[in-house]
Formats: sequence, structure tokens, C-alpha cells
Amino acid sequence: MRNVLVLILTFSLSFQSFAKEKPKVITFPRAEILSEHTTRIPFKLIDNLIVIEAELLDRKGNFIIDTGSETLILNKVHFKTRQPFYSKDKKTSGVIDIIDNPLEKRLREFIIKDLIVEDKNSDVIDLSHIESSKKIHLLGIIGFDILKDYEVFIDMYLNQITLSRVDSKGKKLDDRKYLETIIDTINFKLKKHTIVLETYVNDQKLKFGLDTGAEYNQLNKRISKKVLKYFYPSKRLMLVGASGKKIEVLAGKLYRVKLSDKIFFAPMETMLTNLNQMNEAFGTSLDGVLGYEFFRQQRTIINYKKEKLYFVQFPINKQ
Repeated sequence: MRNVLVLILTFSLSFQSFAKEKPKVITFPRAEILSEHTTRIPFKLIDNLIVIEAELLDRKGNFIIDTGSETLILNKVHFKTRQPFYSKDKKTSGVIDIIDNPLEKRLREFIIKDLIVEDKNSDVIDLSHIESSKKIHLLGIIGFDILKDYEVFIDMYLNQITLSRVDSKGKKLDDRKYLETIIDTINFKLKKHTIVLETYVNDQKLKFGLDTGAEYNQLNKRISKKVLKYFYPSKRLMLVGASGKKIEVLAGKLYRVKLSDKIFFAPMETMLTNLNQMNEAFGTSLDGVLGYEFFRQQRTIINYKKEKLYFVQFPINKQ
């Protein structure tokens, strides 16, 4: 039986909203408040997806942390209100399909314990196929529009995510330094809401997007043969897109991936996909996407305002 992989990448086009609703509050009951500007939230990995527990509108369930999503996405299955949803002129694009005109809600207030985010947009989409595949109660997906106001420390070693609010220039409002040692840093380009990294496969220079919602790395199947010779296929996966559409893809390991002469990776689980729809919808040209395999090998801090990644040292006794 072939493996089934749910892909939740939701690279999105920009939009304007005129919807008005009463304040909504989201809380993370397991969060640890480190200061008035910083909170730490434990997460669990479900098939390589970062999942946190949260409560919104008296509903308790799971949210996926997805840097590839532009907005907060609510699962239509669990958010049926008396007030009408608002539709908008927008397409939400995944790797294998495009969802036209998702519904939209305006959240006037979004609270992560004592950290408050105001006037945020949310898409309302049927995510029942992800719930079914992952066997979780899924309330939604937390994306760039929430994360961009924080320095985001994604720690796969301790299974926790730390959010520290920053100012308009990316300086942390919390003056305390991290206890862990930062060993490397690298710049990225922010293309709308997508982190774009200059990446090398052997000596071939490429552009990769960075996305916590990618269970496998992705490589454009139309890429140069000079790159493909470092991809070793081993199996086929059934890929399920945001609308539930399925296609079969080739998966294996990609070798000799590096960001610089000092920042390199062990062979990474990767699948060959057609990224043309995503590139067309987003107006960019990516050669691939780095996901779980990237974060598994690098404890990573994302600063959207500074457009920098920081890499944190693993404990010496890590097995």
C-alpha cells in the first residue's frame, strides 16, 4: 500500500478585507509565559507536522504551524456561526491545485495567552480531509500573518516553539538573551509571505522556499539534470492537496544540500513535484521547498523583519 501524504502548503495572493465581526479570542492552555513579550508553546509532531493545542470560540483542538500559509486558516467544519462568512477575491494555491474564493473572517483580537494580536484576517476552508488523514481534531492552521510579528524559535529537539514579539525593525522587545548558543546565521528574501533561501545542491545555485507545513522537502521535477543526479528515488507517495485532490509523486533522498560552506545537511527526504502552479500564483520562481527535514536538522530561529535565520547549537549529548 502506498503512503498517503497530506500537503497543507497554502501560498496565497494578497487581498483586502472589509468584514467586521465581534472580537474573537484564541488561547494556548499549555503555553509557558516567559515575559510579557515572550511565550513558549510545546508541540507534537503528527506525520512531520508541527501541531499545538489551542482553544478558540469555546472550541478546543489542534492548530498546525505553517509558515507557508499567509493567514490564519479556520476549519469550516468547526466554525459555523450565525453570522455569514465573507467571500473575497483571492486564490489559495497549493502545490497540486488552487482553491478559488475561500471564505474569510476578520478576527478583531487574537490572544496567545497574554500576547495580543489585533485585526487579523482568517480564511475559512474545509480541512476535513486533513483531519481524516491525520486522525486529529483540527481547528485550523496558523500562518505568516500571525507569526511575522514575532521572532519564532522552532526547536525540534525539545518539541517547542518560542514566540518573542519584535518591533518594526525586528528587535526583540524582550531584552533577555537565549540560553542556547547561536552558531550560524543566514539571510533570506521575503517574497510576500514566503521565506526564500539561496540553496545549493552540490555546486548548483537554487531558490528554495522554507515551510514548516511541508512534511517532505519538494523539488521541482523540471529542474536541471545536474541537480536531479543527486536525487535518489525510493518510493511513490499519494499526495493530497488543499482541496482533497490526489496525485502520485516520486519520493526519495536528496544529497549534497547546503546553504553555505558551513551550513550543510545530511541526505533529506524529498519528493519530485510540479511547482508551476505555486510559482504562477505567487509570482515567484522556486526550485523547491524545504520543510520538516530542514527543521529536523537545524534548531532554527526565524526573524521576518530582519529577514534572517539563526541556527542554535544542539546539546553535545544529543544521540
